[in-house]
Amino acid sequence: MSRRTIPFTRDDLERISANHSTPFHIYDRDAIESNARMINDAFSWVPGGFKNYFAVKALPNPHIIKMLKGLGMGADCSSLPELLLAEKAGLKGEEIMFTSNDTPMAEYEKALELGAVINLDDITHLDFLQNGPGLPELICFRYNPGPLKEGNAIIGSPEEAKYGFTREQLKEGYKKAASLGVKRFGLHTMVASNELESAYFVETALILLELVNEISEEAGISFEFINLGGGVGIPYKPEDKPVDIPFISSGIEKAYKEKLAGTANEGMRILMECGRVITGPYGYLVTRAIHRKDTYKHYIGVDACMADLMRPGMYGAYHHITIPGKENEAADHTYDVAGSLCENNDKFAIDRKLPLIETGDFIVIHDTGAHGHAMGFNYNGKLRHAELLMNKDKTVRQIRRAETIEDYFATLDFSEL
Repeated sequence: MSRRTIPFTRDDLERISANHSTPFHIYDRDAIESNARMINDAFSWVPGGFKNYFAVKALPNPHIIKMLKGLGMGADCSSLPELLLAEKAGLKGEEIMFTSNDTPMAEYEKALELGAVINLDDITHLDFLQNGPGLPELICFRYNPGPLKEGNAIIGSPEEAKYGFTREQLKEGYKKAASLGVKRFGLHTMVASNELESAYFVETALILLELVNEISEEAGISFEFINLGGGVGIPYKPEDKPVDIPFISSGIEKAYKEKLAGTANEGMRILMECGRVITGPYGYLVTRAIHRKDTYKHYIGVDACMADLMRPGMYGAYHHITIPGKENEAADHTYDVAGSLCENNDKFAIDRKLPLIETGDFIVIHDTGAHGHAMGFNYNGKLRHAELLMNKDKTVRQIRRAETIEDYFATLDFSEL
């Protein structure tokens, strides 16, 4: 079992919290950049080129998107605001992948205006676009492999998922797209979320590599890229092992050479749209213990709540906890760590063994750099907190201010009450 560490001390947090009150999310810039470079380097062998489109939904902040753009990454968007975030961060054209479902026309229109790669979710969307702004020169379809591929607990079985084309719909769709003037083609799939089995992603790539050859022969087209989607998990629990990126890369390289040599798709690009594995392990929710309650159990009440981190309450997900300054003390107390929301599932940990926690102690919740702040909400009138970016020298920059009561009331109409 690996020991989980944090990139700052209690003294660092006292200094930071003097200007930025808890709770807040803090992201380790140096660690994110190093991790992104590692992933890019792992796939540097791809003849046509490799590009990861950072899943904006994981951490929708323009500072993060722009930072990753500087390392060669694009943006995977699924809504109009995400497209606008990518645009404001300086991305344009095919640096943006638009993967959405049940999509309003206005969102397709913005994606087309930006020159983004359009990734359609259903065969009927061809006519939807053609009868509206028209089809672009480059089109991509999302494949749902059904019983050929297992999903996992978060995203569910592919047969039950609302996403993507069937195999036969793909063939029909590419033929139709070509007849309507589309010249360039890509193929995408994503059938798991937070998957830790490295071989899973090699198997997914093999399915797509075989499929592009099959479709090329039947439809008389060639493919510019396959997009393996995201879904690469992170080791939330100390006993979890991280996904082996070099293993995935090596397995895909072998399959790529075997399947594409001498075909119309030789030299094709490989794309991914990972978010969680890029930033997830390098973000932390910092909160303070403000109450202790002893009834049938021992509770530690903190100044964060489920509105700041939904995953434990929504999925029962595990997030590791560190008490800064007490890393070497025995974890000989059992606590539920709870927030103030009027919901009993507003708990960051249940029956968790931790050192003695005293009022005023910082509590650092690990692995919140993806699907943390992004999933925040305002139930009970809770206000979403600030996001900070920590530099290598431990200085911080606020990259999102905390919400105010004025923000919360801004959309309400108090006239003529």
